[in-house]
Amino acid sequence: MTANLPPIPDLSEMMRITAGLNAARAHEPRLAGAEPGDLIRHIPGKRAIFHGQLEGRDVVFRMHLTPEKKDAARREWDEMQRLWPYMATGDLRVPQPICAAPAAGVIVQEMVPGTPLLELLYSLEPPQRIAYLAPAAAWLRASTAMSEGWRAPRPDHWIARAAGASEKQPFAQLRALELRILAQMKRLAPIVASEPWRVAICHGDYHPNNLIANGARLTGIDLGGSQHLPLMKDIARFAVHMGRRRLRLSGTTCLGVDRACTDAFAGAFAFSDLERRAVLPFFLAFEALIRVENTALPDSRITRAEQMYRGLLCDLEKIGTDATLL
Repeated sequence: MTANLPPIPDLSEMMRITAGLNAARAHEPRLAGAEPGDLIRHIPGKRAIFHGQLEGRDVVFRMHLTPEKKDAARREWDEMQRLWPYMATGDLRVPQPICAAPAAGVIVQEMVPGTPLLELLYSLEPPQRIAYLAPAAAWLRASTAMSEGWRAPRPDHWIARAAGASEKQPFAQLRALELRILAQMKRLAPIVASEPWRVAICHGDYHPNNLIANGARLTGIDLGGSQHLPLMKDIARFAVHMGRRRLRLSGTTCLGVDRACTDAFAGAFAFSDLERRAVLPFFLAFEALIRVENTALPDSRITRAEQMYRGLLCDLEKIGTDATLL
């Protein structure tokens, strides 16, 4: 698999990045000697992530480029500091927070060696890929254990969000399937609302490329979306991200995603019966609909998404009649 190169920012964006770093220096004296390096990722007008050096060590700068996103920098910095005491050592980690100027939208963290997990999985043979599922589930469990609790279920909120996203789907064949998946979410709503949902401060965008693998060590990155969420939402995000790509793992699918993946999270989180048979399927449906495919994607990606949708829909329709589904 060939890694995608980050887009090259135009001159005005480079000037904005430079100005942002200069502004951060005024807020945080430690940034006086900061030396920016190669760009890792750039979302024009929103965010820039780049390598660099600070105080003689390799670091990563995360910069929010618009004033309305500065609060995101504060939330991300707070989350990194919250998790660091729990996940600073061992095989399940977060990057070390080094310093920040949240008012200027800038965070500096250690540079984590390794390979994004999805990229690594593509390079391995299917039998080797499965070994990373249990550690990936364990990482999420370690990051949420200290904040786990219970909340009254709100299926209508998630149905409304899924419906709103589905209305933007540009591919007719996917939209037709999404309407049927949405109908299944509505059918499941009374079932998933019968018990409180497990919630925690979750990652918010938990997918394999937000885990950096280095031997047995997994480091979770991009913590800016962390918030109190149903746990099943993050788990579904991880499974559907791979399901859309039809990444072969165990060779057996359930609800459109790999069964070994859902089994790994079910074991790590000790799913209840309701979580297995209804709440996770509900959020798998949500994650399928919330990520709208765009017209720039290759036809093969749309075909794989359609295959995942069909598998998901087929199994959603069995819930309530097939007790062995999950």
